[in-house]
Amino acid sequence: MKLLVTCAAQFLVVLDVSIVNVALPAMRDDLGFGATGLEWVVNAYALTFAGFLLLGGRAADLYGRRRTLIAGLALFAGASLVGGLATAPGVLVAARAAQGLGGALLMPATLAILTTTYPEGPKRARAIAVWSAVGAAGGAAGSVFGGLLTDLLSWRWTLLINVPIGAAVIVAALLVLDPGRDGAGRRLDVLGAVTATAGLSALALGVTQTALVPLLVGLALLAVFVAVQARVARQPLMPLRIFRSRAVTGANVVILLTGAAGFAMWYFISLYLQNVRGYGALTTGLAFLPHTFAIIVAARLAPRLMTRFGVRPLVVLGRWWPPRASPGSRG
Repeated sequence: MKLLVTCAAQFLVVLDVSIVNVALPAMRDDLGFGATGLEWVVNAYALTFAGFLLLGGRAADLYGRRRTLIAGLALFAGASLVGGLATAPGVLVAARAAQGLGGALLMPATLAILTTTYPEGPKRARAIAVWSAVGAAGGAAGSVFGGLLTDLLSWRWTLLINVPIGAAVIVAALLVLDPGRDGAGRRLDVLGAVTATAGLSALALGVTQTALVPLLVGLALLAVFVAVQARVARQPLMPLRIFRSRAVTGANVVILLTGAAGFAMWYFISLYLQNVRGYGALTTGLAFLPHTFAIIVAARLAPRLMTRFGVRPLVVLGRWWPPRASPGSRG
């Protein structure tokens, strides 16, 4: 039952990375987004989620895992309600940012609950494999669910659907999860989380507007973040010494690049299929089904293949397969 609760919470967080993509044209037409404003419906969620994720993990240790999970769910569901009822672009973007903060509290708590519930060994490995597969399925299925909800109901239901689901998971968490213990003597590195999030947001703003000042501000804030982690924070969110490991550094670089490519792909393909190809929201969502199934299957197969062949061959295969089509071919 604990595995079900944590997986449901994980699914909800990852689902909202992609569920709004298919609904973006409907949001633009209804709320009057500008040419560059629409992408902040996606960016506001992703940036606050990424910037405060490490802080959420520390909060779970400091205030208790169940308490942090429930607080994250409550914030996530409340922000979803505000976003679903939004009547102006700024309100929707702010609600998406609050959703990202709720997700940043929620996701580390789910993983921490799993690692403390299941002893190290096969049971924990299977639980984390299921948790990872559910997360992958949530990200991939978001476009399908987004198309269904937008076409059959309204774009607003891509957000409002989180409210009853979030409430149900909160009740289940109260009934199933242990309260846990607080982490005495630990501190939150709020300055580190704020500078990281602000720096990433400024960089994204500079890229979308091709403006030099936000780019420079973003780079300066990220430099401050590094300085805070290296010299100021007593318990830094990201101890820089971990990057002395080539394996850790390489894995993070790969995840950064593949994640950036995946999120950008979902965003642009959703707009391309509707604005250029003339697909409806439901047809666009269904067009993502092969991609969804492929991610689910790969998430289940990857741990077994990694055990048999090692990490490097899988990374190389995932990077270069399928082979690119020749310039003269048609797809």
